[in-house]
Amino acid sequence: MKIALILFICSYSAGNCLPPHQWPEKFDDMYDCFNAGYEQSIKKLEEIGREDVNEHGIFIRFACALETETNT
Repeated sequence: MKIALILFICSYSAGNCLPPHQWPEKFDDMYDCFNAGYEQSIKKLEEIGREDVNEHGIFIRFACALETETNT
């Protein structure tokens, strides 16, 4: 089984989140997925910038989910 990383970009001030973004790369274990989730969250916050993060209360959540294989 592979593990998918899903990022959620949210705003406290708006009270909602953008649609989830599934990372294109799949991971072999939770450890690698969690590390990528933290790294990508930091990169995304830096990309958004201090001003917008502070103004809109932006935060990023992520999840690592097992993908089940379907046999057809």
